[in-house]
Amino acid sequence: MLSTRSLFNEIYRNDEAYQLFCSIAAGGEDQGGWENERITTLTRDPVLAPKVARHGADERKHGRIFTQLLSKRGLPKVAVPADADYCMLLEAKGVGLSHERLNSDLPLSDREIITYLAHSRVTEQRAAEQMRQLVKVYGDNPDLGRAMRMISADEDNHLAYCHEELLRLRVEGYGPYIRHVLETCARGEIRTHRDVGLAVTARMARILGWPRWQLAVVTLGVRALYLYDRAIGWRRMVRLRMPERRNALGTPAPPHAEHEAL
Repeated sequence: MLSTRSLFNEIYRNDEAYQLFCSIAAGGEDQGGWENERITTLTRDPVLAPKVARHGADERKHGRIFTQLLSKRGLPKVAVPADADYCMLLEAKGVGLSHERLNSDLPLSDREIITYLAHSRVTEQRAAEQMRQLVKVYGDNPDLGRAMRMISADEDNHLAYCHEELLRLRVEGYGPYIRHVLETCARGEIRTHRDVGLAVTARMARILGWPRWQLAVVTLGVRALYLYDRAIGWRRMVRLRMPERRNALGTPAPPHAEHEAL
């Protein structure tokens, strides 16, 4: 029976498919780490900056975890295909702060901070959902279970942090602008997630030798999720509510925490 679990297990059992999967994941986490490092440098808020730094440290840690998972199989990372590069495709659609802006030395304005937080709130929603799915699939896997649970807990913390910071800024009078940026980011993310999903599906089909019917079914699933998100699902990406865990990124990242997950 074709299911999410069976698809991910098929990827896990095939070295080339697993290599591509972990390389894409590691590349996205490393990119997120770099972006947060630059935002930390450009942030004038002494309370926010350490939280952004913790966010970036977590993303770097996740990148190392996926790289180490490859090393345990004796596999090197491979280049992320351009049509599967989620972070760069988001930037191309105008979601978040550009590389050009992050490479400058000019401090970020309040509206640029909101752009960063809204981008993070939307993408961390997707990341948190995907990691919960991976925990369900790989939670009892001796090679992947602890790593997936650690990353999933971090993504939940990142999402909580974004909610809390955006709500703080909304109280300061930025409510309409926050809503506008969240909706813009959500529309761009939904299209990007579809495009990346289709690109990765096509590559996995080739690597795993899927029959045409299987490729068609998985492709249909990607497109169906896009249509759902476009019609209804986008609302979960723009809704703000105070998280149960407050100040989720208020402490420094523990050193070498990835070793606990492997």
